[in-house]
Amino acid sequence: MAAFKFLHTADIHLDSPLRGLSRYEGVPVEQVRLATRAALTNLVDVALEEAVAFVVIAGDLFDGAWDDFSTGLYFCGAMRRLKDAGIPVYIAYGNHDADSLQTKRLPLPDNVHVFGTKGPETFIDEGTGVALHGQSYKTRDPGGDLSAAYPGAVEGRLNIGVLHTALEGGRPPHAAYAPCSPGQLASKGYDYWALGHVHTHEVVSTDPYIVFPGNLQGRNIRECGSKGASLVSVQNAAVTSVAFVACDAVRWAQVAVDVADCAALHDMEARARDALAAAFRDEAEGRPMVVRVTLRGRTALHGKLLQRLGVLREDVRALATGISDELWVEKVVLATEVVAAATADSPDVDEIAGLFEQGVADTQLRAVLADDFGQLFGRIPPELAEDSELLASARAEQFDAILQDAAAGLRARLGEGAG
Repeated sequence: MAAFKFLHTADIHLDSPLRGLSRYEGVPVEQVRLATRAALTNLVDVALEEAVAFVVIAGDLFDGAWDDFSTGLYFCGAMRRLKDAGIPVYIAYGNHDADSLQTKRLPLPDNVHVFGTKGPETFIDEGTGVALHGQSYKTRDPGGDLSAAYPGAVEGRLNIGVLHTALEGGRPPHAAYAPCSPGQLASKGYDYWALGHVHTHEVVSTDPYIVFPGNLQGRNIRECGSKGASLVSVQNAAVTSVAFVACDAVRWAQVAVDVADCAALHDMEARARDALAAAFRDEAEGRPMVVRVTLRGRTALHGKLLQRLGVLREDVRALATGISDELWVEKVVLATEVVAAATADSPDVDEIAGLFEQGVADTQLRAVLADDFGQLFGRIPPELAEDSELLASARAEQFDAILQDAAAGLRARLGEGAG
């Protein structure tokens, strides 16, 4: 068998929205909306540049039911580019694909081979002689271990298993669909297991290779870092290497800023600007980047930052715009803590703010807050509640933190007035 390469990808979630961005001004809506399409285009570009023998897609090609049939047509157009280059594609549909009735009506090019849903199926790739074994999901939850019914390895061929699974015990937050162990997969005698479902790149085993490529495009702040596919090299009928290749069109990142030793707001801004610039330089790799900024540290600025909570994100977004128009701030999280401030010359400040602090232990006040916030949650859009640290704390009934922050903010305001 001559040396060759193949691409293993999964969890493309074509046309899935990048959550948490669409409602913010300054973010190019079309670029964000089409990020998963751009990532698929990047994948095809890699396949052509590397002249791979074939492409394997291990489930969740789509993101459930489509609002627009152009989603499927875009995928077909990408597959035709591969067909024109003589590159076949092998697909095992996953749980999200099973939700889509439109998937069954796609006019797929004849270079695309889809594993059936009734049981495991084997394809022999004509160009390499590789045996690929897989099964698509018929329903969202296949109801147990699918790999148990997969056939044994075909002698004299390189064998690849294609399976959408979180493995045994799952990998939170991913649902534990089609649970099985690495040992069970290894017992089939295959050379490579092309898995899908988990959105983080992971080489579970190298003997045999059991690999999650991760998803192709991060879609929210929980999917940070580079996203892409696995480029697998084969020589002398054996897998010799598995290399990660980035395909994402937009990157997500968490940026922590330690403001503990900042004496004034302009010090905090300088520290945040430096952290944003470093993250964009070191992590974006030439891509647009979306960041969540978290301010940390025990600081005398805690009260002042609380006072500015309503405009803090806009302040930090202005800093990001000064670095690049492709650096976007998704949210600013205030995770600072108060330090005791000397207020001997303003005893009234201590007395008034102290009333809030006493409320932390007041069960009646906690009950009133729970009721008031409960009524509020029924009247505001869910996305607004998700975007507010105060409302998130209230939903979790973290009233101690709310009252302590209120006391710190009041101290800062009354302290300024006393000064």
